[in-house]
Amino acid sequence: MATAKKAPAKKAAAKAPAKKAAAKAPVKKSAAKAPAKKVVAKKAPAKKVAAKKAAPAKKSATKAPAKKAVAKSPALSAAAKEKEARARAAAKAKAAAEKAKQQAAAKAAKDKEAKARAAAKAKAAAEKAKQQAAAKAAKEKAARDKAAAKEKEIQRKAREKAAAEAKKQKEIDAKRKAIEAEKLRKLKEQERRDAEERKRQERREAEERKRQEALERKMHSKPYANDEAFLAELKELLLEAKQQTMAQVAVADSEADEMLVDRERLEYDDEDGSSVASDIQRDQVKEFAAALRLKIDEIDVALARVADGSYGRCDECYEAITKPRLQFQLPVFTCVSCRAAV
Repeated sequence: MATAKKAPAKKAAAKAPAKKAAAKAPVKKSAAKAPAKKVVAKKAPAKKVAAKKAAPAKKSATKAPAKKAVAKSPALSAAAKEKEARARAAAKAKAAAEKAKQQAAAKAAKDKEAKARAAAKAKAAAEKAKQQAAAKAAKEKAARDKAAAKEKEIQRKAREKAAAEAKKQKEIDAKRKAIEAEKLRKLKEQERRDAEERKRQERREAEERKRQEALERKMHSKPYANDEAFLAELKELLLEAKQQTMAQVAVADSEADEMLVDRERLEYDDEDGSSVASDIQRDQVKEFAAALRLKIDEIDVALARVADGSYGRCDECYEAITKPRLQFQLPVFTCVSCRAAV
């Protein structure tokens, strides 16, 4: 009876370490997920310690009853040995099963750890690829932004250049229009001046024509043609003056001849200059005679004008000469004003 009761104790003793190991194993796995290799390394000593503790317990539990049984009955000792052998085999099988279970758990943990490492590696690779993709995308975005900014700057410069060229062209067009407007204004001003000058020239020409016509009329005027008595009086005065002048010419010529005869007949002393004085005096007489002959020619001209009725007209202004001047100065061809201006 004692042996029969001790067998369950052995089972309980054998189960207790297994449960403890089983209880400890999940704790170790959960506590050491990150360092999986270290957990696997620590599990083996724990199993050995549990097996060692279980083995002495079994021995002590079996040995004591066995001695008593041997002492009590040989038949019971054989049965106990067989039972003990079965128990040891069961414990051994259980230990083997526990060991296999632990190995399977270790392998599963190792596989799980490998999977975790592979997952972490894949995650790290994915994260790295993601970071590389993000960096590449950022780089591409920066390149696109840079290209867009460059294109925007090029467009801005092109717009500024186009605006500057348009402004310059506008200024050139405005300047050209101002120059053309100024040219047109000057042309119109010149045309206006030319028209005014033509009008003035036409007025001057008209005035000149009038003046010439008036002058022609004056040049052919006969101021005293209707006064025949006055013209007859002037003719008589002119003829009288002509006779007097001709007599003076004859006297002057005779004096000059006499002076020449006296110079040839008499001998003059050239040292006292008497011959030179005689020559000068004779030249003066001859000049006086020439002036008288010129006056005779003028009287002939005056007589001719008296004959056609044009005598009494000024040769400079073609105005009528006053009657007193015509009567007391013979002959006369200019008025008092024109004579004073000469």
